[in-house]
Amino acid sequence: MSHANLSAEQQALLALDADQRYDHFIQAVVAAGELWILRDAEGCMLLTADEDECIPVWPSAELAQLWAEQEWAGCQPEAISVKRWLDNWVKGMTEDGLAVAVFPLPEEIGVVEDPADVAEALLRQTAKQNRKK
Repeated sequence: MSHANLSAEQQALLALDADQRYDHFIQAVVAAGELWILRDAEGCMLLTADEDECIPVWPSAELAQLWAEQEWAGCQPEAISVKRWLDNWVKGMTEDGLAVAVFPLPEEIGVVEDPADVAEALLRQTAKQNRKK
C-alpha cells in the first residue's frame, strides 16, 4: 500500500489510533463540509466488521483512495456533503441496518458506529464550530 502521495499531515493521521481518527474525522468533515466514500459502478463499498455491514467513510479523497486497491481497485472516492449525509444517508443506512466504519485503515476497521451516532457527533461539532465564529 503506497503512502508516497500523502502529505506529511495525512501520513501522521494514519498513525493515530481508531478513537483519535474518529475525532479527527468529525472535526475535518465539519470543517470541509463533506465526507468521502468509495463507489464503483454497483454502488458504494461495504465492509463487514463484527458481523455488522458498514459503509466506510473518510475525511479526504486521498485517505479513501488507500482502500481502492486489490478487490476494490475499481472504486473511486466520492464526496458527500454533510447536509446530504444528514438529510438522506443516515435515514437510509438506518433503514437498511447498516453501520458506519469511521476512517478505517486497510489493516484496521476503526470505530464502527450507528449512523445516528455519527450524525449526532457531526451536529455537535457543527454547533461548537458555529459558536467560535
